[in-house]
Amino acid sequence: MKIEPPRVLLTGATGYIGGRLLSALEAKGCRLRCLARRPEFLRSRVRPSTEVVAGDLFDRNSLADAMAGVAVAYYLVHSMASGGSFAEEDRRAAANFAAAAREAQVKRIVYLGALGSGQNLSPHLASRQEVGRILRESGVPTIEFRAGIIIGSGSLSFELVRSLAERLPVMTAPRWVRTPTQPIAIEDVVAYLVAAAEIDRADNAIFEIGGADRVGYLDLLKEYARQRGLKRFVVTLPVLTPWLSSLWLGLVTPLYARVGRELIEGLRNETVVRDPSALAAFPIRPRGMREAIARALVREDRQFALTRWSDAVSSQGRPPAWGGERFGSRIVDTRLAHVPLPPQAAFTPIERIGGDTGWYYATWLWLVRGWIDLMAGGAGMRRGRRDQEKLLPGDTLDCWRVETVEAPRLLRLSAEMKLPGRAWLQFELAPDPEGTIIRQTAIFEPLGLAGMLYWYGLYPAHRLIFAGMLRGIAQAATQAAARG
Repeated sequence: MKIEPPRVLLTGATGYIGGRLLSALEAKGCRLRCLARRPEFLRSRVRPSTEVVAGDLFDRNSLADAMAGVAVAYYLVHSMASGGSFAEEDRRAAANFAAAAREAQVKRIVYLGALGSGQNLSPHLASRQEVGRILRESGVPTIEFRAGIIIGSGSLSFELVRSLAERLPVMTAPRWVRTPTQPIAIEDVVAYLVAAAEIDRADNAIFEIGGADRVGYLDLLKEYARQRGLKRFVVTLPVLTPWLSSLWLGLVTPLYARVGRELIEGLRNETVVRDPSALAAFPIRPRGMREAIARALVREDRQFALTRWSDAVSSQGRPPAWGGERFGSRIVDTRLAHVPLPPQAAFTPIERIGGDTGWYYATWLWLVRGWIDLMAGGAGMRRGRRDQEKLLPGDTLDCWRVETVEAPRLLRLSAEMKLPGRAWLQFELAPDPEGTIIRQTAIFEPLGLAGMLYWYGLYPAHRLIFAGMLRGIAQAATQAAARG
């Protein structure tokens, strides 16, 4: 008779760390159960073998069913983005989770907390460590990892570094950006969390984890700028209090001011590994800062990041939609159109775009843009296209190049015009009961301040052109169908 492996409970699966851990645990074949306040937000993201149950950490009675039969429970939630007292909310949630785990006779709790030592910890760091203490005092053996800055595509710390480096050629910063920290790559954090479920011990343990380098936030910013090819100058000012710094961050970054302030207040505390016991207990050797940043950038080049801190269900507020949404280093502007046709018929005018067909709206503006590009030494619009009916990957298409074509589902073009950044234009088609939905997406990765000025300066024109183009494509498809 086959014995099933122990069931694992994961909280925070819609968050940044939890989302990455979810993928890692599913890849290992764990019997996984996820607890979520809104299960409908999570079910489409998990494998069929992963169970999703409803539960609220602020409602202890809702946790009993989720804990039933669980051997290892991951606690990866926090309330820093909430509008109330995050410390009190974290305290209540941890106490409920600990009590439910004890009553269900869970064998182990695994928790990710925060590095920091001394008597004057910031409220955020102190709260994270208090949660660890509450879990340890539950009577359920608890493994607590303490980490500082986590580097990965989509992490809060990485988003802050990116926002400052991308937007400001010259910037002021508080003096505590030089405070020592030990940043760790998200891949290494996930590796520690996965290994914690299998470590052979039955007592409480605190493991401090960090990368191979001890640096300051300023070093992170400079290294990010170096890898992106940006020249940045930083002047440290002793008068910038956490409150003033958070207001300033609210103006120049897309981060939420409250979260930014809590994060900044924690920068005055050294977040370095003082107890290296994690290196002896686990066969994991964390990478250094440069490799961690490089991997984060490469990951975003492959795709827009598997999970993002700002996508967490618990995060409150989003950047305004005008100008497009921020996804990592990219700005994304997307719109939809519905046509009462099958995907193949809807895809036909998309595959014929450019060349003699034109761009379905204000083609003369595209010609003007091509002339400007020629004057700047670019390719312009004169290249046309190889075939007026079909496209192949690698084809030139006026001032674009075909990056991917999967008829009748996807066409992605990469811009080859002179730009202060990189740009893509993408069309995705999905069938629905009444026809086909066409999703048109313009993607821009600005390079420094010039790229930001370019995007937002031309956004009204881009919005008009791309909206008109999508309408033209929908009309062309409908008219072609009417002609038979």
